[in-house]
Formats: sequence, structure tokens, C-alpha cells
Amino acid sequence: MSQPTERNRLASEASPYLQQHADNPVHWQPWGDDAFERAREHDAPVFVSIGYSSCHWCHVMAEESFEDEAVADVLNASFVPIKVDREERPDVDSTFMTVSQLVTGGGGWPLSAWCTPEGKPFYVGTYFPPEPRRNQPGFRDLCERIAESWADPEQREEMRRRAEQWTTSARDELESTQGPTPASDRDPPGTDLLDEAAAAAVRGYDDEYGGFGSGGAKFPMPGRIDLLMRAYARSGRDAALTAATGTLDGMARGGMYDQIGGGFHRYATDRQWTVPHFEKMLYDNAELPLAYLDGYRLTGDPAYARIASESLGFLDRELRHEDGGFFSTLDARSAPPASRRGDARDDGDGHADVEGAFYVWTPAEVDAVLDEPAASLAKARYGIRAGGNFERGTTVPRIAASIEELAQEHDLSTDEVRGRLTDARVALFEAREARPRPARDEKVLAAWNGRAISAFASAGGVLGQPYAETAREALDFCRERLYDAETGALARRWLDGDVRGPGYLDDHAFLARGALDVYGATGDPEPLGFAVELAGAIVSEFYDADDGTIYFTREPEANEVDGTDGDALFARPQEFTDRSTPSSLGVAAETLALLDGFRTDREFAAVAEAVVTTHADRIRASPLEHVSLVRAAERVETGGVEATIAADVVPDAWRETLGERYLPGALVAPRPPTETELDAWLDRLGMQEAPPIWAGRDAVDGKPTAYVCEGRTCSPPETDLDAALTWLTERRSA
Repeated sequence: MSQPTERNRLASEASPYLQQHADNPVHWQPWGDDAFERAREHDAPVFVSIGYSSCHWCHVMAEESFEDEAVADVLNASFVPIKVDREERPDVDSTFMTVSQLVTGGGGWPLSAWCTPEGKPFYVGTYFPPEPRRNQPGFRDLCERIAESWADPEQREEMRRRAEQWTTSARDELESTQGPTPASDRDPPGTDLLDEAAAAAVRGYDDEYGGFGSGGAKFPMPGRIDLLMRAYARSGRDAALTAATGTLDGMARGGMYDQIGGGFHRYATDRQWTVPHFEKMLYDNAELPLAYLDGYRLTGDPAYARIASESLGFLDRELRHEDGGFFSTLDARSAPPASRRGDARDDGDGHADVEGAFYVWTPAEVDAVLDEPAASLAKARYGIRAGGNFERGTTVPRIAASIEELAQEHDLSTDEVRGRLTDARVALFEAREARPRPARDEKVLAAWNGRAISAFASAGGVLGQPYAETAREALDFCRERLYDAETGALARRWLDGDVRGPGYLDDHAFLARGALDVYGATGDPEPLGFAVELAGAIVSEFYDADDGTIYFTREPEANEVDGTDGDALFARPQEFTDRSTPSSLGVAAETLALLDGFRTDREFAAVAEAVVTTHADRIRASPLEHVSLVRAAERVETGGVEATIAADVVPDAWRETLGERYLPGALVAPRPPTETELDAWLDRLGMQEAPPIWAGRDAVDGKPTAYVCEGRTCSPPETDLDAALTWLTERRSA
């Protein structure tokens, strides 16, 4: 009997992750109708492997199993093997991950699923070792057993029944718009949900090391930090502030933060935040600076502004295309430096890639770069010692000693210690730059760029206007390369000129929010127009009025864009919860509510209210798991804070004041000072009349004028911004 597939077909795929597997002896196929057609023709099960280019355990499983000829023989003989880049196909990842979480209680990457020829999984897991280990089956043995079971008619029927049960359960979860309360009786969730979520976050707070949970790995959860800060600002509860700042401090001190070069690794493998998984993701280094910037605004602690600045500096230096867009990831692994050659994985030449090799240090490596006393200061500061805290006697730098402790120990002033450590850090960074670098995945994803754009725009008011200009350049990059202005179609990914689509809900929602933030930071109406266009596409292409929700994908028949097949997905997902990125459903609803002030028909507000009402029961049941939807519900309920600024140019002092004031979720809406000049803006934007947020809000006596609103109540026009903000403070305390 012939094999279902004839060869590995990944060579023509642009995805760096798929390219990593293009030379495997496994006959990998890209996800699409062709692969499933082959499975149906040969009546063969499908093996789906989902991962991404910088995923450490994806690399391990590839080296152990997918590069093994004997394993390949089993896969090629009995299965149609499909490789999926989760970053390019988040819809596929979401549906299969939901099955994994429902069936096994967890998930992760690589995600492994064995499916019927129709794409319905009947066996799922994540990483499998090559041989049985710790109650895990060996991968080859597992494939052989599944192939034997498929060949038995009775067992195959049982596998098909299981696949139907699993996919029905996953479909019910992903497509759910129902709750115990009848839809007609539901009300939008109230503002009390934020306090409930914050209270739950405080209960889960690790008061010794910061973060949430007291065992095992620690993940950055910027959404939880945000809601804790919001709750503290509203209620004054010290416990909420302690949990927020304790988490910010714990991450910043630990090895999850790159102490030498800035920026955050994916997550920490331990409770103390010491040893990370070393991949650096664009989205982490967008979400976390937003949290640190708000931490600075709320507390005034300059350390938080520094962490945000260094993280955004990392993005600008190492993940930015020369024309402005941001690449996706840096790999966790790289070849070790010359000082450690021979300690690497045993490929024979000591040059194989090792996780963390670029980032870790030995005392001898520090001594080779720095003279005394700088070397001793640096080793003590970053905990670099013999034996280390990581593999092969190396150390992941962390903050192991305070400036004050070092000053006392070395009989120096704190200023002297601080200055010498700054010089030492620069020298260590420059020495590190000579090491073999981790591979970079140069996909430019619309969604992740949207979050980075928001981060740089937010930083403009705190760290300087050049950050806002960087945001604008990234937005222009995405608009020029991923957006078709004639059709209004947004693609998901650009990679060295190759464009792949279609854009999903997160692409539209995150990029729309980024464009709105650029408008607020620069006063340029063009990004606002783009945000409104993207929001219109969310309503027309992703919103289902009958279901009252916004789906992650378009209707299946509308999914054939830029060569992407309608394919075999068994559900149309929604993204309810915040995971490594915010919930696209929550961001979409909040962004529509924000943009409604620039419309006169109230359509955006109606959609946002419908979404939070449809999912009211879900949000109320677990607000901590639905942070973005909680924020959207609060925006729908209260209208939030708006600051309309009528001026030719927003004064620098006003930008600084607005940038440094803690006003979470505030919408800054610049407009020209006169009706005549506003009419010119309306013409540029294709608006027939002034929207509510601008209407009747001219400058007073030709001076920059602020109109500050909260809860749909506004201050009188003020030519003194501080006076307008004082009105806001007095209103809250009344």
C-alpha cells in the first residue's frame, strides 16, 4: 500500500518554524485542504504538530523524534503529518488547544494531536519523549499503537466516536454564547467586577516573591497587574497596590528580565523568577512595558520607567525592521561562546545550540571583561558565582545585592557603586554582542505589532516624543505592507515581502487600538481614520448580531484570502480569556467602545454592549480569567475618561502631564482649535459631521483648551490643563 504522502512539502513555506522542519525525513505537509484530501483518499489518520520557531521543547522534540529516520518511517507510512506555525494560524492553535485543555487539563507547545481524516482529534498531548519516561509513552511507540488501532475496524469506530465527543465539547466551549441566565434577561456586567477580580488576584498573590501562585513556573500576567493598579486607584486598598508592585519588582529583579540587555524572556521556570525559558517574544515586551509605565505613573518610582525604557529599547534594537515594523521572536537557544565550547549538546563539534547560551555567564567570563573592583561588584550585583544557578555551571544574572549593600561591603558611596555598575553593564553588554546570536523569527504580525505600537505610543508622554514617532513608523509599516486600502483587507503576516492572510480578530483589534493610541500621542488624524476603518471591519466581518458576539475568525466561506484555505477547522472560536496576549474579544469590545465617540450612529457602542451582555454570566463567574472583558464591560458601563484637547499643537507640558498622570484607559482626543479647521479634518476622514467627542469643543480665545470627561459628564472648557484634571479629582472625591 502506498504512503499517504510522498515528500516533505515545507520547503516552499515562508514561515521560519515550518522552514526549521523542511529537511526532516518526516513528510510534513502545511495545514490546508490538500493535506486533508490526501488523508481522506488514503483513509489515513492525521498527525498535527503545532509550535513556533523559538519554542524550546519544539526544538527538543524535533531533534529527538522528527529528525529520526525510524520515527519518520512510522509517521510517513501510517499518517498524514501536518506542521502548523501557531503564530500564523492562531485559529488552528486555539481549537486544538481547547481540546487539549478540556481532555488533559492543560496544554502547551509543541501541541501534538492525532485526528481523523476530517481533522477531528481523538488523541492529544504536548511534548512526547522518544522513549517512555515518567509515565509518558515514547513517541514512536505511541504512533505505532495508534496506527494499529486505526487499522482495527472496531477500535477505529471508537476513535471516531471519541473525536466526535471531543470536538462537540470544544465547539460548545469555543462557540458558546449562552449562560444560565436567559439572554433577554441579562444586563451588562457592572463596575464591581474589577474589584472582584482584583480581590481574587490578591488571594493568589505570592507575597514572598511576587507574582501569582506559589509553586512551579511563574508567568507574566500584565492584565492582572493592570486591574490591581486600577482597583487600588479607585479603592485605596493597599493590598492591591502591594500585589501589583510586588509582582513588578519580582520580575524586574529576577532572571526573567534580561539584566544586561533589557527586555523580558517568556516566563520563569521557578517561583523566584530566577531561571527563565529564554525566548524573547514581541508581545511580552509590549505588554509588560505598558504595566511598568502605569506602575511609574501610579507610584512615581523611576525604576519602573527605566524597566519600560530598557524593554522598549530592546525591541527597537533587536526586533525592529529598519523601516519600522517589529519582528516576532528571538530563539531561546544559540551556539555557546568560545569560552564554553565543548559544553554544548553532543553533536560532535561542541557548536550545537544551547538554551540560554547567549545570556548566561561564568565568573571567568566576567573577569575577562572587567577589571577590579568592577568585576567583583558586577558578580555580586548579578549573583554570578562558581557553580551558577543554571546548566553547566553558568549563571542567569539577577539582582542579588542592592546598591546599598555593595556600597557598604566595598566601602564606596552609593553613587560610586551605581556609576561603576553602569559602566560594567555596558562593557558586559558589548562583550555579549560578540557571542553567537539567537535566531530571529522575522515575521511581522499585525496583532503583535499592534500591541508594540500601543506600548511605544504610551511611552511617548513619559519617556519622550521619539517613542511616539517609533509607534507611528511601525503603524505605517503595517498599513503599507499588510493592509489593502481599496478592499479594506488586513493580512496577518509579512515576511520579507511575502504576505499571508487573512487577518484574524486579534490583528484587527490590536492594530486598531494601536492606531488609536498613535492618534492620541501625536495628534495626527490619519491613524484615527485607520482605527475606525479596522473597527468597521470588526463589525462587518467578525460580529454576529444574532449571536451577540465577535468571533476570532470570519465566516468559514469568507476565509479564502491570499491562499489560505477554508480547511478543516471544526469550530469557529472566540477568545474569551487573557493568555500570553490579551483576549481579542475583550480588546475588540473595548476598542469599539472607545471609538464610538468618533461616530454619530452609536453602532460601535451597541456592538460593544452586546458582547459584554452576551458573555455577562461568563465574566461574572470568573472575572479574573477575563480581564480584558472586565475592562471592556467597565468602559461600556461608565464611558471612562476622555480628554479632548483643542489646539493647533498639544503643548509639550500638557503631553508630559497627561503622559505621567495615572489615568488608566483614558482616551486623549486632540482636535483643531476652530470649527473651520475641524471641518478640514472631517473632510480628510470622510465624516459628514463632527462626532460627539469633538463637537462644540473649540479652543477658548485661541488658547489650547481641555475638556475632560468622566462617566459621560464633562468639565467646563479649561485653558489650564491642571484645572481640568483638578475637576476630575474633585469629582471622584465628591
